[in-house]
Parts: sequence; structure tokens; C-alpha cells
Amino acid sequence: MKQKNVVFWGFLILMMTLGASDSLRGVFSVIFTEHFNLTTNQAAQIVTVSYAGNLVFLLIGGRLTDRFPRKTAMLAMLLIWMLALLLFIVSDNFYIVLIGMFFAMGASTLLSTTINIVTPLLFATTPGLAVNFLFFVQGVGTSGSQSLTGNLASDFYDWKITNALLLGLGLVAFLLIMMNRVPDHRIHGQAGADEPGKYRFKDILANRSFIPVVLLFGFYFIAEHGIMNWLVAYGTQHLALSKGTAANALAIFFGGITAGRLIFSPLIDRLGIHRSITIFTLGASLLYVAGILGGASTLWLLSASGLFFSILYPTMVMMLQSIFPASMISTATGAVISVASLFDIGFNIFFGKMVDLVGYERSFLVLPASMLLFAIIYFSFVRERGKSFKKI
Repeated sequence: MKQKNVVFWGFLILMMTLGASDSLRGVFSVIFTEHFNLTTNQAAQIVTVSYAGNLVFLLIGGRLTDRFPRKTAMLAMLLIWMLALLLFIVSDNFYIVLIGMFFAMGASTLLSTTINIVTPLLFATTPGLAVNFLFFVQGVGTSGSQSLTGNLASDFYDWKITNALLLGLGLVAFLLIMMNRVPDHRIHGQAGADEPGKYRFKDILANRSFIPVVLLFGFYFIAEHGIMNWLVAYGTQHLALSKGTAANALAIFFGGITAGRLIFSPLIDRLGIHRSITIFTLGASLLYVAGILGGASTLWLLSASGLFFSILYPTMVMMLQSIFPASMISTATGAVISVASLFDIGFNIFFGKMVDLVGYERSFLVLPASMLLFAIIYFSFVRERGKSFKKI
């Protein structure tokens, strides 16, 4: 078997494992609350610490990833993630769990981002197919673990057992990646390669594309994650739907995202990055906005929009490689995603207050507005970049 195929198997195992690991904080939240006798505020600290880990690792870890060989950086991040899982296994202390969450979620996010950057080098002729298939596998890991642990986990011991199993899978991925060659943008002779370290962080901020792509990702995060966090509450409290109906609408939306990455991934390489994002942005925007504005009668359109959301995020991350120099791509990607995630955090902080002030109907309009702004910014960005961008 070729080395690149062995490495890809390592990536597959790792993405499925990371997807499962990232979903555990939600599945075990009730068990944490009962086991540690937490207040609501203390339970919420788990999510806050996870976001903090993402921000720190993407900003600082992304820069370090650019300064060392990709393989070395990936193995280091994977080792940090496994050590965090080991903390979960051996500890029975809430504050140790918080520390572990910081490192586990931060390392996981940086790992999946780095895999997104490296995979196109493994499969130069079909990068879109490979990247989106990996994110499909990650989605399977997330949904599968939620289903299994949600039905089987009953106490804190199950939390330890689950992390032990994930640690074992992580070790398999570690060995597969360690024993084989991982391609690197920065190797002399590769397209876009240049000397690492010959840039400053402010060079990224000064790039004329930085602010537009931060806005692009920021409004995308609000649109997608807003549905994940608030659709069930909106459906039950404003649309007068049963909890089961609202939950099913959410499940179909994210089921569409997972399935779409498998179904549509071959199209990315045929259409190209620009045309793929264009087509799926139009489809997602139309269904998403119509599904929300039409109320309960058109909620199925919102659920169906998940199919068009499917390839947007991984393909947009691929797009960044055509915007920033190869020597700073991990740093730039980390900076863009981490700053954009502040939109997500800010929305979730203020949305509850908006609902208290003006109700769900008006507050929920922030979501279709964000989706429209995402589409407008993307098409404005493409027009500003000109014909060169349309070739990718």
C-alpha cells in the first residue's frame, strides 16, 4: 500500500475519533452536573473553556505549525490531545476536566484544520473529494458517538471508558502518521512554497483579503451554529412544534450536512473551488432564508438546506490556500477561524438577551440576515479578486 494511502487511513481514523471526542461534552453534560454537583454556571464553563482552547490553539498553534514540518506539528498536537484524554481517564476532579477540555478541544480543532491543509497535497488530482470525505467521516464519528453514548452512558465511569477507547484509536492514528511521510507545502519545489518564518503576524492582518474572509467565516458560523444551538427552542417556543418535531428538523439539517459531504464531494474537483462555493452558497441561502421566513410550514426547506451547507466549510478552508502564502497558511487559517469564531461566541451571548427583549420571532431573523450577509460578502469578494480567483 502506498504511503499516502496509509497516511490517509491515519487521517480517517483520526477525524472519526476527533468527531466523537468533540461531541462528548454535550452528551456527558448531565452526568458531569450530577457527578460533580455543578451549578448551571459551572456546567457552562465547560463550553467556555472549550471555546478558549480553540482560540488559543488556532492563534498560537497555527503559527508553530508553520514553523515546523507538518508531520512534526501534527504528531505534537496529537500527543497533546491524547494526554488530555489521559487526564480524563485518571482524574475525578472537575477542574482537571476543565483543563483537559481546554487542551483536548484546542488540539482537536488545530488537528482537523491541519488535516484540511495537508490532504490536498496527498491527492493533488482530487483534493475536494478527499477533504470533504474526511469531514463526512468526522460527521459520522460525531453522530455515531452521540447515538451510542447517549443511549449507553449512565455514569462517570462510562466517561472514562469512552475516553480510553478514543485514546486507543488516537494511538493507532499516531503510529500510522509517524511511520509514513506527510507532505509539506514548504518543501522546495512545491507550488507556492517559500521559506518559513520570513513573515510577521501583522503581515497576515495586513493582507487585503483578511477582513473579508473573517467576515465570511464569521457570518457562516452564526448561520450554521445558530441552527444547532437554537432551532429546537425556536421551534417549540415560537412555532408551537413538539420537541420531537423540532429535534427531527435539526437532525435532518445536520444529517444533510453529513450525507452531502459524501454525495457531493466528487463534484468539488470537477467544478473547482469557486464554482462549488458559488452554487452551494446560492442553494443554501435560498432554502435557509425561505425556510425560516415561512415559519412552520416551510421548516422543511431549512432542514433541506443542510445538503447545500455540506461542502461549504471544508471547501472554504481549502480556498484560503489560494489567498495566503504557503509558509503562513496554518497561521493564517488559524487566525481567520479563531477571529471569526468570536462572531459565534458573541451571537450566543447576546441571542438569549435579544429573545428576552423582543421575542423569538424577531431575534431569529438574525440567522437569515447572517446567511444573506455571508452570500453578499462572498460574491463581493469574488468580484474584487477578479478572474484569477475564479480559476481555482
